[in-house]
Amino acid sequence: MTDDTEKSDIVTRAAVAAGAAIGSAAIAAALLYAKKRRDKDKPTAPPLHPHNAPETD
Repeated sequence: MTDDTEKSDIVTRAAVAAGAAIGSAAIAAALLYAKKRRDKDKPTAPPLHPHNAPETD
């Protein structure tokens, strides 16, 4: 009976370790994706200064 308990304990620990690894990889991928999108949304040209702005009368 102890052999079955030891095997199930090892399987449980392996499942927990695999779940933690998958979860960590998913979080890392989500953070990289968010950073990439944030960098993409930044304007590439500087805004116009008031003395260069078009006249809007």
